[in-house]
Amino acid sequence: MTRVLVVDDEPQLARLLVINLKARKYEVDSAQDGGAALDAVAACRPDVVLLDLGLPDMDGVDVIKNLPRSSQVPVLVVSARHGSEEKIRALDAGADDYVTRPFSMDELLARLGAVIRRTPRQEPAAAEEAAVETDEFTVDRPAAAFPVAAGLPTA
Repeated sequence: MTRVLVVDDEPQLARLLVINLKARKYEVDSAQDGGAALDAVAACRPDVVLLDLGLPDMDGVDVIKNLPRSSQVPVLVVSARHGSEEKIRALDAGADDYVTRPFSMDELLARLGAVIRRTPRQEPAAAEEAAVETDEFTVDRPAAAFPVAAGLPTA
């Protein structure tokens, strides 16, 4: 099931999004500010983030810039900011799409689906940490990703 993180400081809009997404079988988490959003990305590992730009503690563009590089989570901006400059700033910062308010729920869901389809699914953390074992050898996947740090010779 696809996990969506809704980041919006307006409780009514956040609730509307959560209810509509859950009705369409998405797993949904929510955050009301940028700091909570960054914590939720690390803790919940969402498949996509719906992000408002006007947050109380930091600008949404700063949230995009501060997302952990390892998460590679796609971001769909949902904002009342209509100006081209704002859209360009968000997209240049790493947003995958931008929807202006007011919006049609059908359009938002279509754009959400498109972002999800374009994004390759990440392996679960447990699979990343697992070792691969055979009769002849064992490969510790996390250590194998960094042969120099593990003291292994490089080719």
